[in-house]
Amino acid sequence: MLDKLQKIGVPLIAIAIFLALWEALVWANGWPDYKMASPSDLPPAFWKFHTLFFTMGWQTLWRTVAGLLIAVLFGILLGMVMGFSRVARDGLYPLLVGFNAIPKATLVPVIALVFIGQYDFNTVLMAFLISFFPIAVSVGIGLSTLEPEYRDILAALGASKVTIFRKIALPKTLPEFFGALKVSVTLAFIGTNLVEIVSPHGKGLGALFLSGQTNSDYPLMFAVLIALAFLGIVLYYAVVALEKIFAGWAERGTH
Repeated sequence: MLDKLQKIGVPLIAIAIFLALWEALVWANGWPDYKMASPSDLPPAFWKFHTLFFTMGWQTLWRTVAGLLIAVLFGILLGMVMGFSRVARDGLYPLLVGFNAIPKATLVPVIALVFIGQYDFNTVLMAFLISFFPIAVSVGIGLSTLEPEYRDILAALGASKVTIFRKIALPKTLPEFFGALKVSVTLAFIGTNLVEIVSPHGKGLGALFLSGQTNSDYPLMFAVLIALAFLGIVLYYAVVALEKIFAGWAERGTH
């Protein structure tokens, strides 16, 4: 019981301290809300635009989740190819590293030109492109470092490759996979908002942020940032919950 209270209470206290320091910083410098919004400026902004926050927040959330799910499927398949084949690993790694080094903001206009008018598709595609890399690499490394003794023993006993993957490779890879998925969750939000801000079509929290910037509404802009942070935290802890279900055995207690 005490452990559960600590897990809930400590993050809440940390958030409260952060907001208090933010408020104190704005107050100490005497910054008006058109220069730097304070936490106390945000509730009125949320209330004034609450309908837009729900509508735009849903637009951002479903596109992010869709892109992330595609990234999971593609990342796992690509990671399996690289993990089980040294030739594929040696050939694909330089391409993946090079692609990941490209600033994703530069891809937004390219994607917009290739898929003109396909705004939802473009947004989901960018969320996918920016988030699949950690998953593919983690799965590939997890499988490539699989102890050959276990694989050879099961093969000698007549186990199929599917059985070997299910019994040995999959459990070993799960901790690395969920670690990468936690990173990919935040990256997927970045990809979604890149398209919403750089190539806006009046949808998503990114477009709402741009609207606040255009109208010099700083409380609205900071409220959008807080909303994005909230959605990111929700998805992150959804991944944590899944990790406890499927890979809770790998968790080591810390004191």
